[in-house]
Amino acid sequence: MRKAYFAVLVLAVALAGALLVPPATSAQNTGWHFYGGDPGNTHWSALNQINTSNVQKLKASWVLQLGTLRSQESTALVVGDTLYVTSSFGPKHVFAVDARTGELRWRHDREIAADVDPYGCCDVNNRGAAYANGKLFVGLLDGRLTALDAKTGKELWTTTVVDYKEGAVITSPPVIAKKNVIIGFGGGEYGVRGALQAYDQDSGAMAWRTYLVPGPGESGNNTWKGDSWKTGGGTAWALGSYDPQLNLVFYGTSNPGPWNAAVRGPDKSDYGDFTNLYTSSSVALDADTGKIVWHYQSTPHDAWDYDGVNELLVADLTLQGQKTPVVLKGDRNGFFYVINRQTGKLISAKAFQHITWASGVDMTTGRPIENESMRPRQGYRAKGVCPAAIGAKNWMPMALNPKTGIVFLPTFNLCMDMEFVPQEYKRGAFYLGADFEIGTPGPGGFLGEAIAWDPATQQALWRNKEALPYVGGMLATDGGLVFHGNTEGWFKALDQKTGGLLWKFYTGSGIHAGPMTYSIDGKQYIAVVSGRTHSIPPFFGETGRKMIEASAEGGALFVFSLSD
Repeated sequence: MRKAYFAVLVLAVALAGALLVPPATSAQNTGWHFYGGDPGNTHWSALNQINTSNVQKLKASWVLQLGTLRSQESTALVVGDTLYVTSSFGPKHVFAVDARTGELRWRHDREIAADVDPYGCCDVNNRGAAYANGKLFVGLLDGRLTALDAKTGKELWTTTVVDYKEGAVITSPPVIAKKNVIIGFGGGEYGVRGALQAYDQDSGAMAWRTYLVPGPGESGNNTWKGDSWKTGGGTAWALGSYDPQLNLVFYGTSNPGPWNAAVRGPDKSDYGDFTNLYTSSSVALDADTGKIVWHYQSTPHDAWDYDGVNELLVADLTLQGQKTPVVLKGDRNGFFYVINRQTGKLISAKAFQHITWASGVDMTTGRPIENESMRPRQGYRAKGVCPAAIGAKNWMPMALNPKTGIVFLPTFNLCMDMEFVPQEYKRGAFYLGADFEIGTPGPGGFLGEAIAWDPATQQALWRNKEALPYVGGMLATDGGLVFHGNTEGWFKALDQKTGGLLWKFYTGSGIHAGPMTYSIDGKQYIAVVSGRTHSIPPFFGETGRKMIEASAEGGALFVFSLSD
C-alpha cells in the first residue's frame, strides 16, 4: 500500500451576509459532547446556519495533522471552545485544539504496547473519546481505559479492562451513565468471551462487569454446546447509547466464536435451543448494576459473522398514532429493526439492502426465516450469500432526524461464498474455522449505498449508489442536510428530502468516520476525520484492489468558510 500522511479533515463554515434560514443560536456556543451528539447516539444537530441554500459556498481554510497512518476513524468532541480528537494506533495521540482555528492547546502522547498490532482484528483504529465532568475517557487498543484532565491532557488514572493478548482490543469510546464509564472490547474473531464493564469516573475502580456469553449457572448457558461458551465471542466492540430517563445502556453484541457454527451447536439451520446467547444481539443493561434487562437476538446461531454489534439509536416514534419509545438498528444482517426500548419487544423488521440468507423475520417468534441453502457448513460451501460477512451495514454510524423520524444509513451491497473447516482454538490467534471470499457485488453492481429510511413504514425514501464499499458515517442537521464521506475521499452534503448532491470536497483519502458539527461565537462548523480506514485484507480480491487504488493513505484537518 502507498504510504502517506493521515490526518483529520475538519470542515468549518463561517457565514457572511444575509441568512435565508435563521440561525439556531445567536452568539452562544453549541458543542458536541458525545460521540453521537447526544446520549442516544442519534448523530443529529439542531444547528441550521449551514443549510441547503448556502452549503455550496463552503471553502477550505486550515489544516491539522494527526501524526499517524492507517485507520483514522475518530469523531471529534467539542466542549466549550476546545475540540478534542484522537489518532489511530491506539490512539497514539489525543489532541486538544482551538475549535475556531485548530491552534494546538495540548497533545497527549500514549505508549501503546508495541506488540498489540496482531491482536486487532481490523486494524489499529480508534473512534474517539468520551467526556464528562472535566475529564476525557479514552479506550486504548491494548485493553486499557484512561482518564485525562480535559484542560491540560494530564493523565488522571488508567486501568486494565482486558488482556489484549487474548485478542481483545478496545477501539471505541465508552458510554457515560451518571458516575459510571461503561466500555466493551473486541475479540469475537479470536474466541474472546465478551463483557461490558463499568468504572467509576473519579477513581477508575470497577463498578460492575457483565459477561455477554453466560457461563454455567447463568441464564442462557444452555444455548451453547458443551464448553463452547468459553470461546463464545459476543463482544461489544462498537458504540453504545444511553437513555437517562430509563437509566438503560444499549449495546449490540458481536458474532459468536468461532464462525464455524458446528462447534457451538448443530451444523444446520434447525438449531433448536443452540441460539448462542447473547451473541449477535441487542442488549439493554441497567446502568447502575449491569443487569441485563432485556435482549433481542437478531441472528440466532450466527454462521455468517453478521454480528449484532451496530449502534442502537434512541428515538420516540409515532407508530399507529401513538408516541412510542424505541431503539432503531440497521443490523449487519441486512434487517432494520424497531424495538421497544422499555420492554425489548420487537415492533417491526424489514430488509434495507439485498439479502439472500433469509426471506424475512417471523414476527411471532422474532426469528429470521432462514434460507437453509445459504447457511455454510463443514463440507458444504454456501454461494451467493448476501450480505457478506462485513454486513449490509458496518460500524459507520447512521443518523436520525427526530423531527421527521427519518434515518440515514451507510450501507454495503456485497455478497460472499463461505464454507466451514475444523480449527483448534489457540489463545490470541484468529479462531474462525471458515474459508470464505468477500467482494462480489449484489444486484446493480454497486458496492455501497447511502439510504434514507423511514422506520415507521420500513421503506426507503431515496438511495444514492456508491461504486465502492465503506460509505462513511452520517450526520443529519436541521439545515436540511446529510453529510457523509466515501472510500474515494469525497466529503458530501446531501439534501435530506431528495438525496440530491448539493456540495462535495475531495480530501484525497477515504472518509469512513462519522462527521459532527458545532457552533462557536454564533458560527457553525462541520468536522470529519479523513484517512483511509483499512489495510484491505486479501479476501476482498478485486474489490480490495479497487479500494486501494481509489484512495491514497493520507488526510488533513481543513477549516471551511463561505466564499465572498
